[in-house]
Amino acid sequence: MSNKEKTCHITSIGGQAVIEGVMMRGPKEIATAVRKSDGSIVIDKKPVASFVTKYKLNKIPLIRGVFSFVDSLVTGMKCLMFSADQMDLEEDENEPSKFEKWLEEKLGDKVKDIAIYIAVFVSIIFSIGLFMLLPNALATVVGMFTKNKIILNLSEGVIRMLIFLSYLLLVSRMKDIQRVFEYHGAEHKTIATYESGEELTVENARKHSRLHPRCGTSFLLIVMVVSIIIFSFLRWGAMWQNMLMRIALMPVVAGISYEMIKFAGRCKLKAVAILTLPGLWLQKITTREPDDSQLEVAIASLKAVLTDNKEDDKW
Repeated sequence: MSNKEKTCHITSIGGQAVIEGVMMRGPKEIATAVRKSDGSIVIDKKPVASFVTKYKLNKIPLIRGVFSFVDSLVTGMKCLMFSADQMDLEEDENEPSKFEKWLEEKLGDKVKDIAIYIAVFVSIIFSIGLFMLLPNALATVVGMFTKNKIILNLSEGVIRMLIFLSYLLLVSRMKDIQRVFEYHGAEHKTIATYESGEELTVENARKHSRLHPRCGTSFLLIVMVVSIIIFSFLRWGAMWQNMLMRIALMPVVAGISYEMIKFAGRCKLKAVAILTLPGLWLQKITTREPDDSQLEVAIASLKAVLTDNKEDDKW
């Protein structure tokens, strides 16, 4: 394909790395491609069934960011569970417990859905404890030296950022997570190939950067920065008061952050590109260079969500 034939795509297609695979989310469909131990690629393809689009919440600025975040957590957890199911793990020789049998009898296929929502709830509670409660508790030490609310809130923000970066660095040292980060890089390279209008091949994807401005890692960093700015103007009271105010303002933080990352992904202004650099630098932790087999999986996933779409005619 010559350069003159290339058609650049402005797209909202996004993805997520899963266990030995990649999930791609298009306008109408979600596809999760996983590499099995025998070398084959299995693809789970489903229509987008999002309450965000169903009730047109994606049309409301700021509000859409909050609901899209929750929706992406649930969707991501479902795709992770699918990828885990594809792994050829040794079967447990033990008989299911009476409680497990009771759950299966009473709830049937709904057990997995309930487990997903419980996992999302637990992850949110864990995040609140690690990134909100702990920083606020540690910042009270600064209160021994000053009562200035701006200094106290900024100190909390700095501590939160340090905990966040430390958490990413520690997690990135785990071998299993490193493998997921390689698929994360494959996801970015594949989307970049599509956005540049090139044919979806391993050779074309290989040359693109593993960093992407619309990455969830960049979104989390923006959330951290926006929260520091907004929370710095809050009054500093007892820990429970601080927590209630911060939790109440999290939808505002998420909404603003979503609009910022969405704008950055579409805007080509140099000034915006400079502002997104910290998020791209952070992706050097959460992504790794993929091999060709991982790129093949990401490409298979993206092609699956492009099937039957008009964009396919542009290849």
